[in-house]
Amino acid sequence: MTSFTLSATIPASYAETLARVRDLLGDAGFGVLTEIDLAATLHAKLGVDIPQQVILGACMPQLAHRALEADPRIATMLPCNVVVAAEGEETRVEIFDPVAMTSFSSDAGVAEVAADARQRLTGMLEALTEAKKDDHAARA
Repeated sequence: MTSFTLSATIPASYAETLARVRDLLGDAGFGVLTEIDLAATLHAKLGVDIPQQVILGACMPQLAHRALEADPRIATMLPCNVVVAAEGEETRVEIFDPVAMTSFSSDAGVAEVAADARQRLTGMLEALTEAKKDDHAARA
């Protein structure tokens, strides 16, 4: 099965990574429209405890508009979900790969938007991982 996410594991705390992801999403042109605290929600609704995990609904209005003009059904896949999850002393960042939208729509406009969004989000992940490498090198 083909992967439908972009991901990175960051050697940093959940809180630090979440703050950095927010900043880097902004740098990449995305705003956060929604935030779902999975740990709090599952605890409140089901009484279960899971590690800290949040889903950020990231959106770049210009890209969303272009995608919707190409194929209005793309609205079902918006905004782009970015998951930040605590995993012990590290944090996993997982992003729905916008290119996966092209398996649902063959419109060339959707493919263009998906490629643009993917490039921006991949750049965000690279900046996130590079920043942590630089931090570790400076401390060594």
